[in-house]
Amino acid sequence: MSTQKNILNVTVGETLSQAGSRAASAMRAAQSGAKIAPYFGVSFADIGQMLSTFTPKRWNLIATLRQAGPISIAALARQLQRDYKNVHADVTQLMQWMAVERDETGRVHVPWTDLVIYIKLPE
Repeated sequence: MSTQKNILNVTVGETLSQAGSRAASAMRAAQSGAKIAPYFGVSFADIGQMLSTFTPKRWNLIATLRQAGPISIAALARQLQRDYKNVHADVTQLMQWMAVERDETGRVHVPWTDLVIYIKLPE
């Protein structure tokens, strides 16, 4: 079993300047030949936007999917004991925010070992 961590960084309230500064630091490190850890992230303008995307039912879906491994949406809906249409809509939304992916066979899965939430407080 791999100990490699695949982390999705979910950031709330990061300014464009802060994101640009993070990217510039990574570019400087790369240019100097330093090894750079991969960074995968999504950013939300405010906590309300993040909470409307990562609802309690969707967190449960992510946890169930992470434990089940690649699975069809129909099988996922059965495991969750939820309506297929609603599970499909949730999976589609989570795919837009990179939390869920579809493999070459059409099954969905969570490619991450961790979802790390950063909430930037106002200055």
